[in-house]
Amino acid sequence: MKEYQIAVLKGDGIGPEIVEEAIRVLDKAGEKFGFQMKYQYALLGGCAIDETGMPLPQETVAICKAADSTLLGAVGGPKWDTVPGDRRPEKGLLGIREALGLFANLRPAVIFPELRGASPIRPEIIGDGLDVLVVRELTGGIYFGERGRRTVNGVEAAYDTEQYTVPEIERIARVAFDMVKKRKHRVCSVDKANVLESSRLWRAVVTRVHEEEYPDVELSHMYVDNCAMQLVRNPGQFDVIVTSNIFGDILSDEASMISGSIGMLASASLGSGKAGLYEPIHGSAPDIAGTGKANPLATILSAAMMLRYSLGEAEAADAIEAAVSRVLAQARTADIWTEGMRQVSCAEMGALVCEAL
Repeated sequence: MKEYQIAVLKGDGIGPEIVEEAIRVLDKAGEKFGFQMKYQYALLGGCAIDETGMPLPQETVAICKAADSTLLGAVGGPKWDTVPGDRRPEKGLLGIREALGLFANLRPAVIFPELRGASPIRPEIIGDGLDVLVVRELTGGIYFGERGRRTVNGVEAAYDTEQYTVPEIERIARVAFDMVKKRKHRVCSVDKANVLESSRLWRAVVTRVHEEEYPDVELSHMYVDNCAMQLVRNPGQFDVIVTSNIFGDILSDEASMISGSIGMLASASLGSGKAGLYEPIHGSAPDIAGTGKANPLATILSAAMMLRYSLGEAEAADAIEAAVSRVLAQARTADIWTEGMRQVSCAEMGALVCEAL
C-alpha cells in the first residue's frame, strides 16, 4: 500500500478542530483508494509562540521539508495582538511559505449547486454557477518588501515597499497559463499599471510570457479596482485570475463570499516541486473555537487539493469533492445553514463526509 508522509500544522483557534475532520476524511479516502497517511505534527503560529517563543520553530521547517506535503489549519488570534510584529503568528505563516519555496497560491472559488441560495449575489448574476481560480503570487510583493518607520517633516511615518523581479513574475505567470490548459483557456492578469511601476513591469512580463510561450491561451488585463467590481457584477466572465500577493489576498476573499461562505474556500500553495502547503483561506475564528460551530469543509476540500496536486490521487480528490456536494444537500454547519436544512457541528460534518465517501 502506498504511504504518504504528511506534516500537520493544526495552528490556533478552530485550527485543531477543522484539521481533525480533514484527517478523518483523508484516512477514509485512503481506505477506499488504497493508500495510507502517516502524520507528523508540528507547531506554527500562536501555539508555537506559547511553546517556543517563536511563531515558526526550525523543527517545524525541517518536518515540513521532509514531508510529501503539509496540511495547515489556521493561525493567529487576539491573544497575540501585542506580540512584536516580527514574532506575530502571521509571521510564521509567511515564513513557512518562504522556507518551502511556495510561490504560487491557488484559490478556487466554486459555488456548489446546493449553496447557490447562500450566495449574496442574485441567482441571475451567478447564472449556471461560479468556477474561478485565483492564482496569487505568494512570496514577493509588499508583504515581503522593505518596511519600517521614519520621521517625515517632523512627524512619524511608516512605509511598506512593493517590489517584484522579472523571474518572480515569469514563474507565477507560467503557473496560471499551465492551470488554464485544463479549464477554459482564459487568463485575466490583474494589476494597477495605471499607477504602480511594479504593476507596469508585471503587465509587460505577463504579456511577453504569453506571447512567447502560451500563444494559444486567451489573455486579458484588468485593473484591480475594476476586477473587484466585476467579480460581483459578472463573475462568470472569469476563468483564471493571476495577480500579485496583496491583490490576490483581497480578491480571493471577495470571491469566497460570492461562493456562499469563506468557510467553503480551500487553497494550495505550490513551489517548483510536488510538495505543497494546503489550508483553508479563512482565519482562526477564536470566538467560536471549541464550540463545535466551525465549518471544516474548506479544510477538507484543501485536503482534496493536496491529493490532486501533490500526491497524484486525483480519483480520491474527485470522490471527496463529490461527497461534500452530496452532504451539502442535506446538512450544513451554522455559517451556511438555511431553513429546512439539518444543522450539524464541525465533527458531525466530518462524519457525514466520511459516510458519503
